[in-house]
Amino acid sequence: MTLFHSSRDENLAAELFPSVQEAVLRSQNWFFSQQKEDGHWCAELEGDSLLQSEMIILLTFLGQENTPLAQKLGKQLIQTQGPDGGWPMYTGGEMTINNTVKAYFALKLIGHSPSCDFMQRARAAILKAGGADKVNSFTRFYLALLGQISYDFCPAVPAEMILLPKWFPVNIYSVSSWTRTIIVPLSIVSALRPCRSLPAERGIRELFIREPKDWPPLRAPGKPENPGFFSWDTFFRTLDYCLKWYQKLPWKPTRKTALQNAEKWLWEHCQNSDGPGAIQPPIMWGLVAMTALGYPENHEKVQYFYHELMKLVLENPEENTARMQPCRSPVWDTIITLRALAAGGLRADRPEISRAAQWVLDQQVLRPGDWSKTINAEPGGWCFEYHNDFYPDTDDTAMSIMALRGVCPENEKETFQADENLKNRVDTAIQKAMRWLRAMQNSDGGWGAFDRNNHMEFLTHVPFADHNAMTDPSTPDLTARILEAMGHLGIYYHSGDRWLDQSIMYLRKNQRADGSWFGRWGVNYIYGTGETLAGMAAVRVPADDPAVVAGIHWLLAHQQSCGGWGETPHTYEDISLRGTGTPTASQTAWALLPLIAFGLEHHPAVLAGIRWLIQHQNSDGSWTQKEFTGTGFPAVFYLRYHYYHQYFPLMAISRWMTKIQESSELSKHEK
Repeated sequence: MTLFHSSRDENLAAELFPSVQEAVLRSQNWFFSQQKEDGHWCAELEGDSLLQSEMIILLTFLGQENTPLAQKLGKQLIQTQGPDGGWPMYTGGEMTINNTVKAYFALKLIGHSPSCDFMQRARAAILKAGGADKVNSFTRFYLALLGQISYDFCPAVPAEMILLPKWFPVNIYSVSSWTRTIIVPLSIVSALRPCRSLPAERGIRELFIREPKDWPPLRAPGKPENPGFFSWDTFFRTLDYCLKWYQKLPWKPTRKTALQNAEKWLWEHCQNSDGPGAIQPPIMWGLVAMTALGYPENHEKVQYFYHELMKLVLENPEENTARMQPCRSPVWDTIITLRALAAGGLRADRPEISRAAQWVLDQQVLRPGDWSKTINAEPGGWCFEYHNDFYPDTDDTAMSIMALRGVCPENEKETFQADENLKNRVDTAIQKAMRWLRAMQNSDGGWGAFDRNNHMEFLTHVPFADHNAMTDPSTPDLTARILEAMGHLGIYYHSGDRWLDQSIMYLRKNQRADGSWFGRWGVNYIYGTGETLAGMAAVRVPADDPAVVAGIHWLLAHQQSCGGWGETPHTYEDISLRGTGTPTASQTAWALLPLIAFGLEHHPAVLAGIRWLIQHQNSDGSWTQKEFTGTGFPAVFYLRYHYYHQYFPLMAISRWMTKIQESSELSKHEK
């Protein structure tokens, strides 16, 4: 790939440069205005409407549907109803049956009449989409919780799973960490079947087309409807039938021990954590489980889950509304903010940066978590949330390495003159983190998020796998992030590092024919391709490498005429839409970063992208973006990180500014 650029390109870059400098400074100042007193950053993490709906359903189960909080959550629901009458998974998306059934049910529970216009439109949308008959397994559990259907029509989640040894093909450690933390409390619920009965007029029978016994079988998105008799689908459905038969027996010899062990496991995983897994679903089901086990409202365990859940509530006093977060993202927001600030030359000799670096160092998890059930390694990772010691993840760990090294670089000793202790802490933390990351590499050369070799494909056929995240396999974006961290530490391609070489091979094998890479944790091919190329650039894969050339051409081909890049989450369901969608600040930055890293800072496409970011920056230094560009579970749940459209654009324009400065200085030197 040629890096040649014309004098015209140089002139255009020179004209753009002062505006970029001003934009970088505005954005940096904006971030400092948002910094918490102890040095960290944390923005809202927005999910879709189901978070509000599920909270209302839970409050109703607890007898709190008439509280101000329930009404505020309901008001937020009404405001987010789509023009088609339903509730989508992301801004601009079409209604989804699960979100809309839950929203309709929640609004009815807090007193809204079915005759209201917004309720009529929602009901019509639900019936048009196939009725409540089409909801997934987790929605069925919410309906069973309030007596709308029997637990017989929910998939069996056997409490006895907790008793299975780790060597058994199906055990709690063979599923993904987020599924694990959900199914343990859900297994207690499935066994004890707690239910609050409602008067018929508060129910939602009007949404049923057929009786629940005739509802279609549950399966994950993309799975065939007629898999055949000799299939994992048939095996697990037969097992589900047997487990439900066991549930009906008057004497279940393993049940008492299983429930005791499940409760013990669940409570142990609350220690040093913001709830099990520090995410909303297991916190909610944990609260239901403790209630089902007979603990009173004022018991320590019930109170714990309730308070952790309330920490996820965000109230808007001006609108008198409330919304729920799926979790909180302080570590993630802080380390990426630090990386963005470091890209503009800021270092830990600045007090605000030093405080943030010290805060990040304090968050390193130095105790074994669930990952230690399958590998023997020294702890050293970081988690996503404030406290989640059982589940550090590879993405936060790689980002933390880059953030700390970025603001405390080894080759800039003056950064540490005022604080030698900071240098020692950073060096030690990075060494531990890299050892942990190496131990977490999968046998295929890639990395997953929370566990090693958690990729049993047959588990995606169990009836409650329709949340589309039963396993935690290697993904290109995570693998490339760890490559990028290696590059920050001076570990480069063809250096003889076997971990790096294996990961490069993994990325080559998983590149699509068109040159793109799938994005698991961000939307979607722009994220996957941008992250993969950034990782390759960091470890100095040559710019003329065929995989790099194909990836860069894919990015250039999908730039829009306005200069920005955008992609809709619908690409997870319709691959033909990849690389298309409303341009966003975050996705434009994801595309620009690898192009700049590979020396294309003067390329017309890069100049157009930088100009697009500058033109769309607000006067206070921030950017505005309504679109969801974060991915929770593909085709099931998406996220809108309120800082994605802040720190990624800052990182991109800062990197461009630095590259232009370097090329200008080089040009002067050559002359």
